Amino acid sequence: MKVADLIGSRREVFSITEETSVHQAAQYLREKQVRAVGVVDANGKVVGVISHSDVSDKVAAENKCPAWMKASDIMTRDLVTVTSDIRLEDCLRLMDQNTIFHLIVLDERQGFRGMLSVSDILRVVASDEKARADLLESFIFPQR
Repeated sequence: MKVADLIGSRREVFSITEETSVHQAAQYLREKQVRAVGVVDANGKVVGVISHSDVSDKVAAENKCPAWMKASDIMTRDLVTVTSDIRLEDCLRLMDQNTIFHLIVLDERQGFRGMLSVSDILRVVASDEKARADLLESFIFPQR
C-alpha cells in the first residue's frame, strides 16, 4: 500500500501560517483533533510543523506565553517529506530513522498535501493483519 491509498480520500489539509500565535495553534490542534499541523508561509509552501510536543516542550515547559509567540518561533524546520507514491513500509522506516511521528506529504509540484502519522500507518497494518488472521482462521475452521 502507498501513501496515496491512505490520504487520497482526505478532503481537508490542516495547516496554519507562520504568523499564527502558538495559543491559536494549540487551539487549532485541539479543534481539529490532530497531534501535529503543517506551517505554511505566505505563498502556501510548507516550511515547518508544530506538534503537541513542540507546544509542551518549547512553551509550557519553559514558562513562556503562547499568546505572544508565533508558530515560526517554535516550529520544527527540518522536515522529512514523502510523495504519494511512497510505500507505507518505507514511511515507517523513515519515521524510525528520524525518530519522528509525522511525515509531510507533498504532491508532484512540491505542494502540501497533508501529513501522515504513525497512527495512520499502524491502523492500516493492524487492519491488514486482522484480515490475514481471519482468512487463516477460515481455512483452519471452515464453515459447514
